Amino acid sequence: MKKTETELTGVKEIARRANVSIGTVDRVIHNRKGVSENTKQKINAIIEELNFQPNKMASLLASRKILNFAILIPAVSNETDYWSYPLNGIKQAAAEIKQFGVTVKYFFYDLDSKDSFNASADEMLKNEPNAVLMAPSFVEESITLSKKIQQLGLPLAFINSDLPDQQNLTYIGPELYQSGKLAAQLISLSIQKQDKILTVNISTDLENNHHLLRKEQGFKNFFDHAPEPHEVITLHTNETKLAPVEKTLLSALSAEPGIKAIFVTNSRVNIIAKILEKRNRTDILLIGYDFLKKNIDYLINGQITFLICQRPKEQGYLGIMALYKHLFKISEVEKSTYMPIDIITKENYQFYNS
Repeated sequence: MKKTETELTGVKEIARRANVSIGTVDRVIHNRKGVSENTKQKINAIIEELNFQPNKMASLLASRKILNFAILIPAVSNETDYWSYPLNGIKQAAAEIKQFGVTVKYFFYDLDSKDSFNASADEMLKNEPNAVLMAPSFVEESITLSKKIQQLGLPLAFINSDLPDQQNLTYIGPELYQSGKLAAQLISLSIQKQDKILTVNISTDLENNHHLLRKEQGFKNFFDHAPEPHEVITLHTNETKLAPVEKTLLSALSAEPGIKAIFVTNSRVNIIAKILEKRNRTDILLIGYDFLKKNIDYLINGQITFLICQRPKEQGYLGIMALYKHLFKISEVEKSTYMPIDIITKENYQFYNS
């Protein structure tokens, strides 16, 4: 007999082999409608191969308890729709595990407001969750919350950015330092020896946005050890609106006319692209982050040369599934799962699934 896994693991393995969702496997097991004949045959063949016993699965599901997963992430805003992608991944995973007695409650905060983060965090804890998925945008506040969650004995998953020295279950997201080094390498292949480089951090609270600083550190480390040195100039702005950013950027470009490449450490690269477009500055290579419509528009017209993307939808999905696997004792969860670092250009953006 090949089957040595728990029944939940068996369903997961069947779904993996058939390349379908867990919910589709469950519908076949319980002879429910909504599955094509070909898919039914494929799943039943795998069930037979694994000597899977669905009656045990049914008994396990009947005895399950209701679990509440809490999600704490930034709200989608007019400025950026980045967080719609992790949210879609979270919702996809939530739909797949709903049948196992898991409910998901959503708590959103303003990405530029610590008070909003703290208020949403307090509200989340009042709902007494069994597990938490969080995007830690403010370091001090996120560490305080993380310790509270730890004291409650709840599994905690981080997405998008990690926090050092926390007892979280897992982190799923980019390797920030390496993504910064990759951006530097792309620029190094495209500029001349005498050219200067500008890194731009656009954040209302840079000290708390450690994920931006980690990218910048990786970027600078590359050039610190590059065979051909380039002067790297850093520009921090705690303004996120176009007019003040434009004033600051144009002042930097005027003071350093040798700047021929700009690295923006987050998805607000479209703000810099708009400023350069207004000034008809097509002589500056521009690189930033995330597969957003505003960014793609500037990628298509050539104002942005490269976008670095790290699969935010998949981060959200895998974060929920990690909590699910842990609480249902399906399998061990890796402490860190790093997303691939994807390089998007106007030549390949049409084929990218974020």
